[in-house]
Amino acid sequence: MTNNLFLNYITWNIDSDIFVIPIIEHPIRWYGICWLLGIVLCYRILWSIFKKEGRPIEFLDQLTIYIVLGTVIGARLGHVLFYDPGYYLHNPLKIFALWEGGLASHGAGMGILIAIYLFAKKQQLSFLWVADRIALVVPVAGACIRLGNLMNSEMIGTPSNLPWAFVFSHIDTVPRHPAQLYEAIFCILLFLLLYGLWKNNQLRSRNGNYFALLLILLFSFRFLDEFMKINQEHFEDSLFINMGQLLSIPFIIIGIGIFLLNQFKTSTQQLHS
Repeated sequence: MTNNLFLNYITWNIDSDIFVIPIIEHPIRWYGICWLLGIVLCYRILWSIFKKEGRPIEFLDQLTIYIVLGTVIGARLGHVLFYDPGYYLHNPLKIFALWEGGLASHGAGMGILIAIYLFAKKQQLSFLWVADRIALVVPVAGACIRLGNLMNSEMIGTPSNLPWAFVFSHIDTVPRHPAQLYEAIFCILLFLLLYGLWKNNQLRSRNGNYFALLLILLFSFRFLDEFMKINQEHFEDSLFINMGQLLSIPFIIIGIGIFLLNQFKTSTQQLHS
């Protein structure tokens, strides 16, 4: 029976470690490489955007530091506060043990927003203008991170009998939705959409349009994709919707609010022109 499962579905048995550094015996993992790839790609795309818009690259270098710190700190604190506060309350030093895993994308989103606010305030720039530029590349980082989750065989999906179901052999022999891959593919498509709109000078009439569209589409998909994932923590089993879905709702509402407000401002301006 097990052999039939492995024959009918995609067997995923990738080792999360690429290799181990001799002497110090420290592993280099696919997840870390995916994070690094995401940072490099985002920087390169933003470099091109800043060049085309005539913005100083020095701004980008500083912004990158803000965003990376905001992402890592926010993602870690998000996991600590949203998913396992009791454990970390009794083991506070474990909060700093990033190598043991535990990063929450919604926490990363909040950290990025704080980083954008601090950077925009320091440089006396519009928060929404900066948020728009970051919104263009967030899907790229999201795709890389979800591919990292796939390489780690984590955030696995619910059981499925679809022909593209994955058997995560490091976990069990049950065919499952490759929910990480679904989100990675969606992020790539979302990047192409947002970048295409920016390149064709669409939605630039008001600061915040790209940011709003990102929040609406990314977190709406995240909400739906959660139905195809197993819950990360046991307490979520007693909830009507899981923590990932619950945390997605405010982002969607904020996105809709910004987009509708911008449409109202545009309509009002046209009436008075």
